[in-house]
Amino acid sequence: MTNARKAPTNLSTSVTTPSDESATASFESLGVPAPIVSALADGGITAPFPIQVDTLPDTLAGRDVLGRGKTGSGKTLAFSIPLAARLAGGKRRPGKPRGLVLAPTRELATQITATLEPLAGALGLRVTTIFGGVSQHRQVKALESGVDIVVACPGRLEDLMKQRFVTLDAVEMTILDEADHMADLGFLPGVTRILTATPSGGQRLLFSATLDNGVDKLVKRFLQNEVLHSVDEANSPVAAMTHHVYDVAGVEAKKALVHKLASGQGRRILFMRTKHQARKLARQLTESGIPSVDLHGNLSQNARDRNLAAFSEGTARVLVATDVAARGVHVDEVELVVHVDPPAEHKAYLHRSGRTARAGSAGDVVTIVLPEQRKDLSALMRKASIKVTPVQVTADSEHVVTLVGEPAPHVAPAPKTDKPAGDGRQGQGQRSGRRGGGAQNGQGGRSRGPRTEGAGGAGGRGGGGRRRSGGRSGATGGSASGSGGGGQAAGGGSRRRRG
Repeated sequence: MTNARKAPTNLSTSVTTPSDESATASFESLGVPAPIVSALADGGITAPFPIQVDTLPDTLAGRDVLGRGKTGSGKTLAFSIPLAARLAGGKRRPGKPRGLVLAPTRELATQITATLEPLAGALGLRVTTIFGGVSQHRQVKALESGVDIVVACPGRLEDLMKQRFVTLDAVEMTILDEADHMADLGFLPGVTRILTATPSGGQRLLFSATLDNGVDKLVKRFLQNEVLHSVDEANSPVAAMTHHVYDVAGVEAKKALVHKLASGQGRRILFMRTKHQARKLARQLTESGIPSVDLHGNLSQNARDRNLAAFSEGTARVLVATDVAARGVHVDEVELVVHVDPPAEHKAYLHRSGRTARAGSAGDVVTIVLPEQRKDLSALMRKASIKVTPVQVTADSEHVVTLVGEPAPHVAPAPKTDKPAGDGRQGQGQRSGRRGGGAQNGQGGRSRGPRTEGAGGAGGRGGGGRRRSGGRSGATGGSASGSGGGGQAAGGGSRRRRG
């Protein structure tokens, strides 16, 4: 069945909301149902943001909308409100959601659900989140018990569709959030298949900072008579954001500056190019008395959730992240974003920087540049429309000291404990003399064929044992003495973590 719709070549309407209209509008005047208005007020939200003023009259009326708003502009509520309003009072059926939200990352999907659930709950609607990297059991159970709205990453959703745990033929409203990021991650073919599985007569909303890399094709194929809503320029810097470029003499000066910038009292996010460097810097900062956590693609879902919770709750003041991992992170009151490693292109700069100065609050963005990076950074800043004069600094420069403010109290790191003999390193078993067999000390053995997740046995054959099973088998068990066991195994390299 092909449900794609051909839209007119030109957008039917393009609207930009005047600032005076945004200042006087209320949720009630925009037609938001009273239970949702009450739920918003319970959460401390009493006045709409410009993108909500801009889009709600059309989305509540059932029109397709293409929304372009800056990061932190309030777009999650802009689509959550009409989604909940549209589905109120409908019949819930197992495996047949009526509302669908697609997001590129697990973190973003989780945070969309957190925003959506109070509104849905006020109308008796049930929401579930679907993403990869974790067992599908709970997700399947939720679908079987019946849900109204699914918030999903494309990869796992397609998996469940193929297994027939979920069908999309009852979907009345579909939302694509951060469609440009989905394009960057190569998700658009899957997104296209998912949209094709939804009814052609349903309402569709698409939010994207840009329309390149194939996003424009999605718009033309799946949106019908859509209204384009832009709040300022989608890829422009936020006015409440102050940009700084700190020029350092060399690697050692950079290292000292990074530690100084991380030492302040408020929340900070530090961006690195690689997973290894993010992990290493978080460890170094923690060991120096600055509680820090890392966020990157090599972490298990439990570890990601744990680290994000520590950052959100203030147990860790610093989050050291890579681009992809932090794309969906929306944490309030992040005072400072530091580009420890400058990004490769200007869109990444704007998205990284958008972790601060959210929802009308102010924030600072610092980019640290080495002599050999000056030329490339200058070109990047021009493309990002950022005008800033580089400042030559050291960690003790007045400019830096003023920005950092009062240092936070030193927090002694937790004492290191020796690993017991036989403790595995997250399922990475020691190599035995032969392939395919159990490793020593009850750890997961290296083997060939499909990945297995076995427990290490008393005889030392953990994980794959004699099975010709492949990748690196995960081991949760330990040695015969029971002293092994490094927690939940990450499992085999053959499994690729999907959306």
